[in-house]
Amino acid sequence: MTTPMDITGKVAFITGAGQGIGRAVARAVAARGAGCVVVVDRNGQAAESVATELGGIGLQCDVADATALGQAVATAEERLGRIDILVSNAGFGSGRLNLDDALAVPDELWTRMWEVHVMAHVHACRAALPGMLARGSGALINVASAAGLLSQVGDTPYSVTKHAAVGLAESLAITYGDRGIDVSVVCPQYVATAIVGMDEQGGPGTVPGVISVEQAASAIVDGIVARRFMILTHPEVLGYLQRKVEDPDRWLIGMRRLREGLRAGDFPKGRK
Repeated sequence: MTTPMDITGKVAFITGAGQGIGRAVARAVAARGAGCVVVVDRNGQAAESVATELGGIGLQCDVADATALGQAVATAEERLGRIDILVSNAGFGSGRLNLDDALAVPDELWTRMWEVHVMAHVHACRAALPGMLARGSGALINVASAAGLLSQVGDTPYSVTKHAAVGLAESLAITYGDRGIDVSVVCPQYVATAIVGMDEQGGPGTVPGVISVEQAASAIVDGIVARRFMILTHPEVLGYLQRKVEDPDRWLIGMRRLREGLRAGDFPKGRK
């Protein structure tokens, strides 16, 4: 049986933590006794605000910039001596769904999504892994999406890059799991954040299937503590995935029906 992780005194480095799920995870690990939380966000003021609240360190960084992200990791290690928990969380949506043309998104957006949803994980892990491997312990948590297991109807690059993020996490777990490194991939479904066009305080409880960022963060931190590879904030996603694997053709028919429902204005219409 796997021994649970004790977060007490650990140093957590969290990207996209100026708002949304990242901020909620930062607050949750701090509440469970983390020694210091490094809050990283493209919005430097937001990062500083959350860091001040938690007594941590705020760093401005665009995670798509490999050099800047590597420097942020180096700064955290220089100031704190180590990073024990890396939560690579930053992400974004296209802004609107295109239900009639899966290839309509311009190449610039494809590139940006690839940089943020895949390569940012690669860059962060490359920077933090050497120290973790030298100590023989550490945790890498990549936040993907239920769209990385299923699909986000109407947002092809989001689905494709989130699938890639899941595949990356699997490779990391296979390669480093026997060397003291815990690897997790988080696959949220509908969480009340700006990425789904909702206010964090206004969505939960008002729209079926939508949970709060606090609920998502609690499930994520529980998964980290349990050293679970796949962390599902919405348990029902496992059932959807099982049906997809058991009968892909039937699953695709169901997804086409969902697409028609979305065209008629039915929820759901977002992602994490």
